[in-house]
Amino acid sequence: MSHVESRALLDTSENNTIAASAQKTLLGVAAFLGCVALSAAAVATDRAMYDHGTALYAPVGQGIATVRPTTMARSVPMPITGSVQQQASVVMAASQEPTNAVPSGNGFALEGSHAAGWMFAPMAVLMAGLTAMVAMIRLSQRQASVVQKVATYQPRRWLMTSTAGLSQDELKKMVGYKSVDDHVRSGMVVGLGTGSTAAFAVERVGQKVASGELTDIICIPTSERTKEQAESLGIPLCTLNEKSHIDVSIDGADEVDPDWNLVKGGGGALLREKMVEIVSDKFICIVDESKLCPGLGPGFPLPVEITPFCHEHTMRVVAGLPAIAPYLKEAVLRMGSSSSNKPDGDNIAVTDNGNYIVDLHFKEMIKDAPAAAAQLKNTVGVVDHGLFIGMATEVIVAGSEGVYVTEKGQK
Repeated sequence: MSHVESRALLDTSENNTIAASAQKTLLGVAAFLGCVALSAAAVATDRAMYDHGTALYAPVGQGIATVRPTTMARSVPMPITGSVQQQASVVMAASQEPTNAVPSGNGFALEGSHAAGWMFAPMAVLMAGLTAMVAMIRLSQRQASVVQKVATYQPRRWLMTSTAGLSQDELKKMVGYKSVDDHVRSGMVVGLGTGSTAAFAVERVGQKVASGELTDIICIPTSERTKEQAESLGIPLCTLNEKSHIDVSIDGADEVDPDWNLVKGGGGALLREKMVEIVSDKFICIVDESKLCPGLGPGFPLPVEITPFCHEHTMRVVAGLPAIAPYLKEAVLRMGSSSSNKPDGDNIAVTDNGNYIVDLHFKEMIKDAPAAAAQLKNTVGVVDHGLFIGMATEVIVAGSEGVYVTEKGQK
């Protein structure tokens, strides 16, 4: 299914949900108005039948007692001259049937049917109010549900389409080129990332510098490999010693979670990458779709750069950290080349900074990546780690249907 068709289905679903909510709201309003109408009808009928101008009750033995015939006629005032029993006899005679008036404990005779009629009206209004309240609460819940659904399924912002059939390297090239075309301008200071995807962004910068499209630009590489590539393309370079403020950095990632937290450092350049990207106004993360994940950890080992001094001790401390230990499978010291987490030599891998790397392999997702990042950073012997928390300002993805910007928080 294409993204256009998916968007159409989503629009239809949202419209149906809103329409159903509106219909149920109208039913709730109709129920409320119906209850009000019934209440009004009850009061009007009561007035028409029994004329509220006549008292509902009278002091027993004083003045007037109300007599309500079983017919539709008005109540007939009857003088009271005798005892309560005599009054009852008079009432019986006037109505031809036993009256509903009974003596009350406080000396008043309250007519039951009439009182019940009057009690019905406020009860009906109360029920109508409750019905309306329930209807409004359910409406609010449905509206909140619709808003939440729309927020959860926001469409991707598509930059390019029709990438079906492209290889992974072709997708990486497409996203690398697109990031430079959209974000790099003349006069900027640009951070150049490290890795197979970032290499295509560096290539594109070189092309635009050579063609004259980009002028007065200077770049800061994040590894010796990137420095060598940039120099071969004629890209002007400097370091953070000369420029501590960077306009935009473009780099890849090994994993990206829905909150744009990243795992980086598979190529061994995590320290320099973090130093450059942390001082950038914008950090554009470029990946292919295979790097997206529901949570960090199991999909790619987390690299941690440590000092060579007592490195085995530091590895044990890192493996025992509270935010790490419950989910950790094993901690493995990187061997051979520092640019790969796959063992390719007998010697301990050494980074560009002269340090070692321990790769943390997880059996489960890290439940609290920010806490893990903080605990790693606070461990003596750890130089830095590959968790990039809250640093990306945009994630551009090359997928089977095109190049798009992910929506932050999208599961």
